[in-house]
Amino acid sequence: MDEERALYIVRAGEAGAIERVLRDYSDKKLCEGIFKVLIKDIPTTCQVSCLEVLRILSRDKKVLVPVTTKENMQILLRLAKLNELDDSLEKVSEFPVIVESLKCLCNIVFNSQMAQQLSLELNLAAKLCNLLRKCKDRKFINDIKCFDLRLLFLLSLLHTDIRSQLRYELQGLPLLTQILESAFSIKWTDEYESAIDHNGPPLSPQETDCAIEALKALFNVTVDSWKVHKESDSHQFRVMAAVLRHCLLIVGPTEDKTEELHSNAVNLLSNVPVSCLDVLICPLTHEETAQEATTLDELPSNKTAEKETVLKNNTMVYNGMNMEAIHVLLNFMEKRIDKGSSYREGLTPVLSLLTECSRAHRNIRKFLKDQVLPPLRDVTNRPEVGSTVRNKLVRLMTHVDLGVKQIAAEFLFVLCKERVDSLLKYTGYGNAAGLLAARGLLAGGRGDNWYSEDEDTDTEEYKNAKPNINLITGHLEEPMPNPIDEMTEEQKEYEAMKLVNMLDKLSREELLKPMGLKPDGTITPLEEALNQYSVIEETSSDTD
Repeated sequence: MDEERALYIVRAGEAGAIERVLRDYSDKKLCEGIFKVLIKDIPTTCQVSCLEVLRILSRDKKVLVPVTTKENMQILLRLAKLNELDDSLEKVSEFPVIVESLKCLCNIVFNSQMAQQLSLELNLAAKLCNLLRKCKDRKFINDIKCFDLRLLFLLSLLHTDIRSQLRYELQGLPLLTQILESAFSIKWTDEYESAIDHNGPPLSPQETDCAIEALKALFNVTVDSWKVHKESDSHQFRVMAAVLRHCLLIVGPTEDKTEELHSNAVNLLSNVPVSCLDVLICPLTHEETAQEATTLDELPSNKTAEKETVLKNNTMVYNGMNMEAIHVLLNFMEKRIDKGSSYREGLTPVLSLLTECSRAHRNIRKFLKDQVLPPLRDVTNRPEVGSTVRNKLVRLMTHVDLGVKQIAAEFLFVLCKERVDSLLKYTGYGNAAGLLAARGLLAGGRGDNWYSEDEDTDTEEYKNAKPNINLITGHLEEPMPNPIDEMTEEQKEYEAMKLVNMLDKLSREELLKPMGLKPDGTITPLEEALNQYSVIEETSSDTD
């Protein structure tokens, strides 16, 4: 039985016949036979069947080793229309062949190091970009775009050199941004603002998958983009950030797909220079401003805090700015916290993004402070007890994962304008000790970044409770009786010496080491801290 006959039987789909063919031919032999058949002029249906079998076989790395050659890669490139610069995608009958060829290339490139090297030699990234340009505005070939983008993502993931080629030589940033615009059907109302239809239909499954693949490819292209050196770069990143803002405000066909879409948008926003993230918020239009004024007037006069943030026609407004995208990010962060697992992969990207946005953009910080750390009224419970966003974040400040607790603490610290006294008011000293020790701020003070000097206003409830708040736990405690009030002087002296002896024993056995604060606010063994203060005092005396 020859290869063509075997493939014909496989294509026929009869279980018994397929088993006999698989017994007669090894997977390797079948792969070789498939490539021999694909060279020939055979019907499209036969090409598709051959490629479907090859796609399944290409999941096995052992099978790929002997068949991954330059000649075989070129066969797949030809079938995927990646070798023809001027060929247009007009023959709808060829689309299934193109899609299956791209699927095969995805598997082969992912599973074979030889294929990855051949991809560089054959300049596959440039060919994929050319194919994207042919179909970027063609909605009826979403499958081709989707697997083209997936292959581009794999190449840029496996070869870091391809990232710079995509970014500069192939102009991948504007190309992939345009792919996203097409997938979202964006209509621009201003340079960096798009029209949002909150009552519009969700994205189709095909559009969602295509957008997700484009977001992943863009992430690799921009992964090293921490600084903007040229005005054109700044403009392009702002356009991309505006597209991502649009992405956050739309939904996919299912809740899971929406979360996946938003998750990839968050990851990509983390690569955008922070100076370009100002487009995530935008001034209200004249109509929206009038609506906001009406809503503010409707609020009772005693609701001063609530007047800063209003919700009108599904639009979150703060200080005359549209905060919808930031509100979506905040809700996304809370959902990730509520999941209770995979915090490092799922939660830290959005927390880092919100932290950097708050540090660089005053309106975003003030809005998030209003949402996460509203003025304290009830301080009867510990800061980590409860179901508010503040409670959840404070709980994360003592999480076992060092990276998670650091970024959660940093976020709250930035919302407090890096002022220690403000942070302690919302978290308590015990929860904040880790951050303060790392920053050298255990003795108080503030961080290195500059913030506006507008003061926080305490509620009357907090002012009345403040004298009785336990600074360590951060909540209101009833005054406790002092146990030494009823002791005689001899009893007090006895208990004091007992405590000294216990501490001395722990110290000598190195179970406990007395620590002190250095002048810079960091912790050090007590003897070293005292020595440093002695040196400072001697220097001061000499100066006098």
